[in-house]
Amino acid sequence: MAQETTKVITGRVRLSYASIFTPKKDDQDEEKYSTAILIPKTDKETLRRIKAAVDAAKEMGKSKWGGKIPSNIKTPLRDGDEERPDDEAYAGHYFLNASSKNKPGIAKPIGKGADGKMKFQEITDTTEVYSGCYARVSLNFFPFDKKGSRGIAAGLNNVVKVQDGEFLGGRANLQDDFADVEFDEDFYDDDDDFMS
Repeated sequence: MAQETTKVITGRVRLSYASIFTPKKDDQDEEKYSTAILIPKTDKETLRRIKAAVDAAKEMGKSKWGGKIPSNIKTPLRDGDEERPDDEAYAGHYFLNASSKNKPGIAKPIGKGADGKMKFQEITDTTEVYSGCYARVSLNFFPFDKKGSRGIAAGLNNVVKVQDGEFLGGRANLQDDFADVEFDEDFYDDDDDFMS
């Protein structure tokens, strides 16, 4: 049952540095899907579940680490106020980075079916899930031992988008940028003139 104790379904979290449709190379030059997950400090239940899953993964790791948990073990959960004091999005949040070699399932809830269980629609539009949107995420925590670095990592399983949010990552929203800009009517009255 250890497998189940290392799995966590989060409450409502925010995605940052989301690269979940296309993998990117990590520090070890491996192609991975990944995202940072911002967890509000007020979401005590998700934080409790993550801490319990990390503890379970530490117990699993003893066999990799010579029968005991190292004193300098790295854990995934970090304090946004301490580590990212200049980043407004991280204020009042803990965060962790989750990744996977396999593409995560990406969907949105569409309501309950006749059986009373929630149904989901797959999201294929790569612009619909982005850094700044809100989601619930399925994670799995596991021990690692790479080149003397020992710790617990967060594996990315599935992402369910639950709400839009302000885009993170330095790019402004197109609608916001141009909402109050006056355009010459000639631009959009005649398609032929516009394209010429």
